[in-house]
Amino acid sequence: MTRKEFELLYALKKHGMQSHRRLRELAGVSTGFISQTLRSFEERGYLRDGAITELGLEALAPYKVDNAIIMAAGMSSRFVPISLEKPKGLLTVKGEVLIERQIEQLQAAGIRQITLVLGYKKEAFFYLESKYEGVHILINPCYNTKNNCYTLFLARKDIGNSYICSSDDYFAINPFEEYVYQAYYAAIHVTEKTNEWYMLPDSRGNIARVSRSGAEGDIMLGHVYWDRAFSQAMIGLLIRDQEEGRYDQELWETVLAEHVRDLPPMEIKVYPDDTIFEFDSLDELRAFDETYVNHTHSAILKNITRVMNCEEKEIVGFKSINAGLTNTSFVFTLRGEKYVYRHPGEGTEAIISRAHEKKALELARSIGVDPTFMYMDEDEGWKISHYVEGIRTPSYDSFEDSKRILTVLRKLHQQKLSVDWAFLPWEEACKIEEILRREKGGIADRDFEKLKEAVGKCYRACEGDGVEIRFCHCDTYGPNWMLTEKGDTILIDWEYAGNADPGCDLGGYIMDAMWQIPEAERFIAEYCGENCSEKLLFHYLAYTAIISYYWYVWALYREACGAVMGESLYNWHVMARRYSKYLNEKYAL
Repeated sequence: MTRKEFELLYALKKHGMQSHRRLRELAGVSTGFISQTLRSFEERGYLRDGAITELGLEALAPYKVDNAIIMAAGMSSRFVPISLEKPKGLLTVKGEVLIERQIEQLQAAGIRQITLVLGYKKEAFFYLESKYEGVHILINPCYNTKNNCYTLFLARKDIGNSYICSSDDYFAINPFEEYVYQAYYAAIHVTEKTNEWYMLPDSRGNIARVSRSGAEGDIMLGHVYWDRAFSQAMIGLLIRDQEEGRYDQELWETVLAEHVRDLPPMEIKVYPDDTIFEFDSLDELRAFDETYVNHTHSAILKNITRVMNCEEKEIVGFKSINAGLTNTSFVFTLRGEKYVYRHPGEGTEAIISRAHEKKALELARSIGVDPTFMYMDEDEGWKISHYVEGIRTPSYDSFEDSKRILTVLRKLHQQKLSVDWAFLPWEEACKIEEILRREKGGIADRDFEKLKEAVGKCYRACEGDGVEIRFCHCDTYGPNWMLTEKGDTILIDWEYAGNADPGCDLGGYIMDAMWQIPEAERFIAEYCGENCSEKLLFHYLAYTAIISYYWYVWALYREACGAVMGESLYNWHVMARRYSKYLNEKYAL
């Protein structure tokens, strides 16, 4: 069936027999074509007495939409702070929940079967399965480590003639149809440069090329329709990539861009302006729905307004900060000044005392080591800090940077500050190990006991060797340092601070640098200065093993809580093994 024939037959199916003028408007074909084709439809048995017949429905059947896949697994990190509290698809926009509005639009168009692929805060969506008949749920367990290529791979058995949707789109006018002629990607036409995906058409209006960013053109926005041929080809590519994992961190549009010539045609379907909306930030949502200007129903924004004595509408310019293994942070702007809000990570309450952290922050600020600190809630763990422009993290290849770090550590340790709690990495690691074994299903590392024994010997060899306990930071890895062009060296994030062995601070930096023994010894000697001795070298090398072991066990716990530690977990294991093995062998511990 030709495109024009389909459009006319579908118009008749959807609206019944109309005047030729009205059919021309509905089907987008000429009056002459309508007259000629209506006779042809009657001859083929598609029409009888002006009504579509069973044969007509059979002719349309290959174009009938089977279902829809709504992707709702991701966290939408760009939509901080709202996304930290609830999934973006569950936002109420202009009085309607985004995903509910989309489900209802799909079902109004005759698409009754809808698969929701969930991940982040998945339980918040479960009610939809009972609220809407035909909705069923699929869980993506890797939502926080893989992008939506994996979401669609998981849904592959449900995909045929299917709409592929995102849970957070808002359609001002229902864009869905019960029958669709061919695969297409929804688009709007822009006349200014953006960072969106641009689709360049061929002579038939299908996608010939996809580019990232551009000037005037048609950008991807909203839903997509995969016909059966396109689905089969795209799913084949996603299946073949599972072993290689090249697209694990990519959007499926990357696969489209790289294989557009190998895939069946996909039309560029341009919609009028102000019909499809995506909200990439709270600022964009506020521009669309004024109820969000001062009433976001966000506990996070209420925290900020209370501390900063402002109204919600004054808080703008939200930007997620990706650095940080324990918590999630974002930048916001208030009255022309930038600040950072730290949101505590799930599960951290079991291993971090926020009351202790607050006291540590106050001490660090008092001696000028962390002047960024403003306010912290010791019950809930959230924090507000000054934002520092023009910063960088130290380079582990630069000994000049190492000297700057050591100047701050010596200043911290020489203050002889004291608190009423201690950070004991060996003992804390043993406690976390117990939690892992008791509550998290155990430890899979088959060499864990061997590593624990080697590190334990290092710990016991340091007991009573005369190195005094000091108030320490205890988490001195690179991203917790901010070096400015003016020469300031700032140490932030004091969650693990307490009375501790100074080796926790030296060893933490060595650990993250992943230095070999000679590099670590040079760093330690610089710290110790004229007091450097073999005993101190041994002590601080031993604490490199001990603190590395602590962070390795900590990382096992965080992953057991659902966090993704990635390469860090392995690196800390390597450093604990490297330094404990070296010392055990050299000193016959």
